[in-house]
Amino acid sequence: MTHAMSATGLDALFRPRSVAILGASDDPTRISGRPVRYLIEGGFKGPIYPVNPNRDTVQGLKAYKSLADVPETPDVALLAVPAGLTEQAVRECVARGVRAAVIFSAGYAESGGEGLAIQKRITDIARSGGLRLLGPNCLGVFNPQTGFFGTFTQSLDREMPHAGPLGIVSQSGAYGSHIAYLARQRGIGINYWITTGNEADVDVAESLEWMAAQPDIKVIMAYVEGVRDGERFRHALALAQKNRKPVVMMKVGRSEIGARAASSHTASLAGSDAIYDALFRQYGVHRAATTEEQIDVAYACARGIFPSGNKLGVVTLSGGAGVLISDAAERYGMDVAPMPPAAQEALKALLPFATVTNPVDTTAQALNDMTLLARNIEVMLDQGGYDALIGFFTTVPNTRTLSGPLREAIAAGCARFPDRLIALEMVADREVMRNYERAGFLVFEDADRAVAALAALARFGQAFGRAAEIRPVSPAPSIGTEALSEHAAKALLGAAGVPFLAERLAADAGAAGDAADAIGYPVVLKIVSAQIEHKTEIGGVIVGVADRSGVEKGFATLLERAAAHRPDAAIEGVLVAPMAKKGVEVIVGVSRDPVFGPAVMFGLGGVHVEVLKDVTFRLAPFGRGEAMRMIGEIRGRAMLDGVRGAAPSDVDALADLLVGISEFAAAHRDDVETVDLNPVIALPKGEGVVALDALVVPRHPD
Repeated sequence: MTHAMSATGLDALFRPRSVAILGASDDPTRISGRPVRYLIEGGFKGPIYPVNPNRDTVQGLKAYKSLADVPETPDVALLAVPAGLTEQAVRECVARGVRAAVIFSAGYAESGGEGLAIQKRITDIARSGGLRLLGPNCLGVFNPQTGFFGTFTQSLDREMPHAGPLGIVSQSGAYGSHIAYLARQRGIGINYWITTGNEADVDVAESLEWMAAQPDIKVIMAYVEGVRDGERFRHALALAQKNRKPVVMMKVGRSEIGARAASSHTASLAGSDAIYDALFRQYGVHRAATTEEQIDVAYACARGIFPSGNKLGVVTLSGGAGVLISDAAERYGMDVAPMPPAAQEALKALLPFATVTNPVDTTAQALNDMTLLARNIEVMLDQGGYDALIGFFTTVPNTRTLSGPLREAIAAGCARFPDRLIALEMVADREVMRNYERAGFLVFEDADRAVAALAALARFGQAFGRAAEIRPVSPAPSIGTEALSEHAAKALLGAAGVPFLAERLAADAGAAGDAADAIGYPVVLKIVSAQIEHKTEIGGVIVGVADRSGVEKGFATLLERAAAHRPDAAIEGVLVAPMAKKGVEVIVGVSRDPVFGPAVMFGLGGVHVEVLKDVTFRLAPFGRGEAMRMIGEIRGRAMLDGVRGAAPSDVDALADLLVGISEFAAAHRDDVETVDLNPVIALPKGEGVVALDALVVPRHPD
């Protein structure tokens, strides 16, 4: 596996060769004493320098009066001093040339304006001296590989974590400690752990980016409340995807971004949580709903097997369990495909009373002759084409007489297939379960949780099979800040490749009649004004005008309605457009997220967007593959395939439109707030798509 070199400068923080603890206490139970104790008990491989002006020794180590007295410049300093002394401690670190410092104390940006000012001053001092800061108000960082435990978390009080494939990044110290403890309980080793606190300098995006580049990390767990550096966060996720490192994310906070222009469908639907969901889908991140799920998925990922498909084989000792697992598989998107006929015949010959379609119910007979179970599993994996297999064995593994033979039989059946995911549902003592895990199996007490984890790994496999897309797009000339009429918006978007009807702007009734004669009847008439966004609300659209006389009368009617409802509006004229062909109505839009920039929305139009909110998002720009995945995600996708005799829609042209609008959005990321193309008509396959209406809202300076 090729890993991009880290450019974040966090090596000194994660892999220091020497450590100083400013304010170190001789009492190992105090916040300022725990890091010293943990470094000693963890067997830190470099020098430890306690700094305490009031003591000659700290926990048996020689103490120093000041950082200046330490015999060498430490790579990292742990600042276990009160908030009032932190600024001076940072100055001392800068003067000594320390590369990184961890600030444990609170009372900074989280406490209000004065604390924010102090935090900014400390950050400026550190930045001017090339000192990287972690925190303040954080629980620190650790690396069990080197015995570096730069933390005071009480979760290490009883047992130190062992090294392993996991990296943990958390904005919350308490939650980061919580999942590290649970991971240890689940038997998952941790190579790196960091909590970022107030993020005066080092933040969650940079920490993720660093971990995504490390060859000794197989899976990353993260807890995120909010992100400030959207571009770096996105790059970190793209790097993790490129390097085949699953990211199992707990993203909390499902609130809206804030007040948005009520005139835009896209803006009203684009809450911050929808944008995070889009980001995670785009880069193959698994967003966990519960801590239990987060641990389950990380545990399964640590095995390092990510199937490219979702076909699930099921072998059980109970028909009822097979139904339970099949229901879970449907819920989580796994395919419990039947065994091929030849494979069913082979299994039937082995166990005549068994059910052999899939799920395969061996009945308890298989326990009388474990070779039959081994052969059964082997046939399923060899001939069934399954990407993963789950076995339901209830309490059998915990029996004294059957546990060992059962494990050996399952291992024998799987021996030729080291690339397959094998999960076992069992209830057994911890050591029994550990023996199965050491034999290479994933072990769960609950079958539903097992299926959910296998489904997550299948999605990771699919995400790793496609290239992460961050497509460079050059900025376009600004559109300014003045409101755009429909006609102006269509001219702007049409130049970017969005297909519209061949319509004309008429300044008077005669010109409207001439335009209609040239276009052909019937036609649609629309009032054109930058100040009138919702034309239908004032009767500003007349459909199906059949002749020239009707056009000229309609022109006058539209001007009268505009004058009555919006006398302040500047009228550019009336658009004369042909009636659109029939097709499937969809909506395409852009909304600018304050953190991640422009996001493209897609969904079915009409009631689907008004009531059901059947839409999906992606961050711009993106390529054709991502556009096709967007189209496939909406619940009403079957409408585009053709229902009740209707022809399939031109999905290829729809994907091209999504790619084009994403590139337009990226090129105008600084000057466009929202775009609505509503409706867009997806015509029958081969006939393209056409946008009937367009709204572009310029971004105004904050």
